[in-house]
Amino acid sequence: MLAVLFILTIGTIFYHNIEKMSYLDALYFSVMTLATVGYGDLSPHTALGKLFTIVYVLIGVGIITAVIANFNRALVEYHKNKKHSEEKAEKSRN
Repeated sequence: MLAVLFILTIGTIFYHNIEKMSYLDALYFSVMTLATVGYGDLSPHTALGKLFTIVYVLIGVGIITAVIANFNRALVEYHKNKKHSEEKAEKSRN
């Protein structure tokens, strides 16, 4: 989760400084870009901004995917352990 906050912070600062977006617009654009929504209302206008966005999407989407996969794995493990604990408790009652 910290990696997601870190990548959003990097994007927000970059777009604010290079693309001259407000902090809110820069954060909004960073979130929409990494969520692959891309409404099209904001976009980078400089060559550096466009190159950064290419790398940002490739790295950021990978980070978001890893976070979702880890969350999913933890959730599955939690439910598996919970079911195992409930079955063990049921056997000990009988």
